[in-house]
Amino acid sequence: MPPLLRLAHRTPSVCIGVSHHGIKRPILHCTNHIMKMETPELAAAAPGKTSIQVIERMMALLDALANYSDPVSLKELSKVSGLHPSTAHRILNDMVVTRFVDRVEPGTYRLGMRLLELGNVVKSRLSVREAALDFMRALHKKTQQTVNLSVRQGDEIVYIDRAYSERSGMQVVRAIGGRAPLHLTSTGKLFLSIDDAKTIRAYATRTGLAGHNKNSITDLARFERELSLVRARGYARDNEELELGVRCMAAGIHDDSGKLVAGLSISAPADRLQEEWLEDLVQTASSISATLGYRPTPAI
Repeated sequence: MPPLLRLAHRTPSVCIGVSHHGIKRPILHCTNHIMKMETPELAAAAPGKTSIQVIERMMALLDALANYSDPVSLKELSKVSGLHPSTAHRILNDMVVTRFVDRVEPGTYRLGMRLLELGNVVKSRLSVREAALDFMRALHKKTQQTVNLSVRQGDEIVYIDRAYSERSGMQVVRAIGGRAPLHLTSTGKLFLSIDDAKTIRAYATRTGLAGHNKNSITDLARFERELSLVRARGYARDNEELELGVRCMAAGIHDDSGKLVAGLSISAPADRLQEEWLEDLVQTASSISATLGYRPTPAI
């Protein structure tokens, strides 16, 4: 068939095309609203796609259901989501079939087990490092100082990722994979602070609280007081205890079960560490925790 030069007109059932010979031919079936085969221009000009509208409406209903711990009525879901009851009912029925929503009894709904199954798949594939990387880069961009991600392995922390630049003015001594004693690091103090007194004393006995320099805390009583401050504040500090000339501050990262799984820290030359970075650090650690599914228990 010769190439089409223009679209002449449409009827409810047939679109008529005109060739360069002036012969009108039926070329495809279409509706009054949108052709089954579209040019890119027509696709771009078409108003909001039905498929996108359905997804938006599904998400509105899922978000509404997530706000309730008990089964919710169709009337309430319609009100909260802003959808007409008949529209909400139709979409909910489809989500019941696919197990995204459970129908507890006629007219009441709750989130379905399929969401839990998919959530567990995501959780199993999402590592702390993957969750933290973009947040770490953003924090580094703001502070222009080294940002570390560390986890506990036995009596040490292990650096598993780092965001830094040569312009930070501080030589990065411990590369990714490097280790350091728990009691000499800000992140290590976070992990020790959640241990009970007996476990902390056992750690002190094993390691001897060996120091690296004059600022290292090597006395058990003094170290226990330090951990009490960490618990009270919710963050930890290393005041040149691991390396002279380097200070750090750390905040914890928790998973969906509330477990402390990693520490996020900022390292800077001792005379450059700024207190205003603490709020950014804590907020960044909270954002990473939220990505891992952590929801802090509201204070009573």
